[in-house]
Amino acid sequence: MKALVVEDDVDIQDIVASVLGRAGYEVLVEDNGDAGLVAALTQQPDLVILDWMMPGLSGVDVCRGMRADPRAQHIPVLLLTSRAQERDIDQAFTAGADDYMVKPFRTRELVSRVTALAAKNVGRVDSDG
Repeated sequence: MKALVVEDDVDIQDIVASVLGRAGYEVLVEDNGDAGLVAALTQQPDLVILDWMMPGLSGVDVCRGMRADPRAQHIPVLLLTSRAQERDIDQAFTAGADDYMVKPFRTRELVSRVTALAAKNVGRVDSDG
């Protein structure tokens, strides 16, 4: 299983990549929204974890871009962000996010949620054969 982490904070990148790596995921990391969207479209990860506030496109904008492109519209998205207002959560789900976690987060909970999201994506058929 391949997870794409799009996060500009190096410490959070390291924590998430380490935790998911120990859980058996191959982890790809990008540090800005523009590169994250390109990676989601071209690398075809099994799921994407997005920060909200980062250089380039925001996590919500990346999510919208993924939902608008047939190459990535099926990939589960988890927003992992410090934004905890109800309107932020509503905006994320309206943009197409599948799950939402607020920082700081528990690593076990992150792995559990990622595993649940990845399981939703297991049966998909790749469009390129």
